[in-house]
Amino acid sequence: MNNPTRWHKSSYSGNDHCVELSRPQGLIRDSKDPNGPALAVDVAAFMQAIKDGRFEH
Repeated sequence: MNNPTRWHKSSYSGNDHCVELSRPQGLIRDSKDPNGPALAVDVAAFMQAIKDGRFEH
């Protein structure tokens, strides 16, 4: 059986800049371009980087 990709947008995301995380595959994509490329990530490491503030601008 093939599991469909489910995309989740952060509740902290605004309308301008946001990414979506897929489950169960561990992919991220730009929510403004849902048909564009997706990046495979280690979900635990990605979430820790967010908590550590490594993506702040």
